[in-house]
Amino acid sequence: MKKNKKVKNTGLKEKEIDVGYLYFTAANQYRAVLAMHGEFLIYAPSSEGIEPLSPDFVKMPFENSPFKKCQTVTFAKKDYQVFSFNGAEAIRHKLNEGQIAEAIAQCNAKSAIAALLAE
Repeated sequence: MKKNKKVKNTGLKEKEIDVGYLYFTAANQYRAVLAMHGEFLIYAPSSEGIEPLSPDFVKMPFENSPFKKCQTVTFAKKDYQVFSFNGAEAIRHKLNEGQIAEAIAQCNAKSAIAALLAE
């Protein structure tokens, strides 16, 4: 009898969190870090329970999802999982400029990002 491969979920180290990266939680929620300043960050969250993005996805999964602001340490404590994006498997994936701009627009975070960076 073959055992099912168990996916290892893990929290992140704070140094693994960077602006412009996409993460995928154990609750199947995508999170794109949009800005960081001091101890705080702003991220775009998708809905929980979302299906993994297909290799040919067209839109980022943050439409009508309000941005979130939290401490970096709080963001890091969530359980994250390795996921496939742009043909690679990793715990985080770099977004291109267009994908970052789309995530910011989808969750209406432009003014919040400006306010965070001005603190």
